[in-house]
Amino acid sequence: MNIVIVGGVAAGMSTATRLRRLDEHARITVVERSGHVSFANCGLPYHVGGVIEERSALLLQTPESLNARFDIDVRVRTEAVAIDRDARTVTVRDLDSGEESALPYDALVLTPGAAPIRPPIPGIERALGLRNVEDTDAMVAAVADARTAVVIGGGFIGVEMAENLLHRGLTVTLVEALPQVMAPLDPEMVAPVHAVLREGGVDLRLSATVTAIGEDDVELDDGTRVPADVVVAAIGVRPESGLAADAGLDLGKGGAILVDEHHRTSDPCIYAAGDAVVKRDALDGEETLVPLANTANLQGRRIADTIAGREARNRPVLGTAIVGVLGLQVVTVGWNEKRLVAAGRPHRVIHTHPLSHAGYYPGAEGLSLKLLVDPETDEILGAQAVGRDGADKRIDVIATAMRGGLTATDLAELELAYAPQFGSAKDPVNMLGFVDENRSTGIEDTIQWHEMAAAHEAGVPILDVRTPAEFAAGAIPGAVNIPVDDLRERIAEVPEGDVVVHCAVGIRGHLASRILTDAGHGVRNLDGGYKTWSAGVSVQG
Repeated sequence: MNIVIVGGVAAGMSTATRLRRLDEHARITVVERSGHVSFANCGLPYHVGGVIEERSALLLQTPESLNARFDIDVRVRTEAVAIDRDARTVTVRDLDSGEESALPYDALVLTPGAAPIRPPIPGIERALGLRNVEDTDAMVAAVADARTAVVIGGGFIGVEMAENLLHRGLTVTLVEALPQVMAPLDPEMVAPVHAVLREGGVDLRLSATVTAIGEDDVELDDGTRVPADVVVAAIGVRPESGLAADAGLDLGKGGAILVDEHHRTSDPCIYAAGDAVVKRDALDGEETLVPLANTANLQGRRIADTIAGREARNRPVLGTAIVGVLGLQVVTVGWNEKRLVAAGRPHRVIHTHPLSHAGYYPGAEGLSLKLLVDPETDEILGAQAVGRDGADKRIDVIATAMRGGLTATDLAELELAYAPQFGSAKDPVNMLGFVDENRSTGIEDTIQWHEMAAAHEAGVPILDVRTPAEFAAGAIPGAVNIPVDDLRERIAEVPEGDVVVHCAVGIRGHLASRILTDAGHGVRNLDGGYKTWSAGVSVQG
């Protein structure tokens, strides 16, 4: 059997090596347009920044090592230029000699990845992208003598590049067209990210666009010119599906290649995987684009299984992702609240601000967690976490729960590893389950940070149950301070009827809501407390 694989990084090389382990006799050929295969593309920004010092550390395999160990014919600097579906051949071009040849196939696997978006900005040819080792070499050379840099785009790659250029000693400006970086985060969750970028020295230009790139600066839409010895374009990626389109294969959302549950394209002899293909969203089953390495590697493995005659299916995606930002862990899974609102999907919101491990053990760091839940079924719809320690494992637990079909209340029942240096006896994930249990059973009603202004305008009393010192340091407009420890004795001071209560993060507010509910008040506790409210208004105003 002749297997030809176009693209030799995550999905492509996972297909090739898995297939060899399943079939010793298959003839496997991998063609890769760049000069390297099986490289650590997620590590490229960190080599630019000097964190990964040795370039060789990024090169996980070579054509020679893959041939020696797996008997795979790997051809670098070889571009697939055409597919003849009737003849079952792929025309490939040697980029050094220009010679073309036809490779016959019984099964063809397309894993061409995604290409950086290059908007039609005057001077865009000066902007550097970061897709492969050659791009990395060019960027390392460009920053060697540079003093200033502008990064266009505040997504995952943009913030990673900003951090690494800072690490190289450059003065960095990050330009983002939206009012926030990291679009998968909701506004109140991104505030710590903005803060750490600014504290780290990044000149953060939000709700701004680059209109022109000059020889040593860029021009913004307000006419401001920002010095830029180096310009990095990190605006996003698009599926590289031109080869598939030219062959008449069906495309879907964003021009990505459509595949079925077995990763077959509209031609049953051609498979596709990775960043170039359409995925299915785990929550609604609709087409989505999720260019992440975990899914690409898994899809490559599953294609090999199918070709080898094993049962394997294309799983839907949750979009679990993490990025490090100057010491912060920023982690997401599933849908955010913005998307739920846009889709008109009912949801329950839970914010908590626990510590990464037991507070009495040295080194505990604060976490901000957000859980989104279907109020009818208790299905977990999404989660976000931001903090310097422990955010990753909490989202990984929640992602696993989502994959396993656990409900939000089930999180309370999880038996998680505990010792004081690693967690708490009531882990932050358990606590999310406890809070959801209170909400779903009617023990507590809540109000969200973005609903507070309307409540104040409607004349609903706002009771701040923090200490007087906390209240003096900053308060929600219209709030009256009665510390929770004094509430029972001063309950007559609370106006009759409905009231909103809040504390710093929601815990004391919950106790206050129980006291006031017992006294006959209709009570809503501010979800996530003053900390969530202040974070949200700092981003949205």
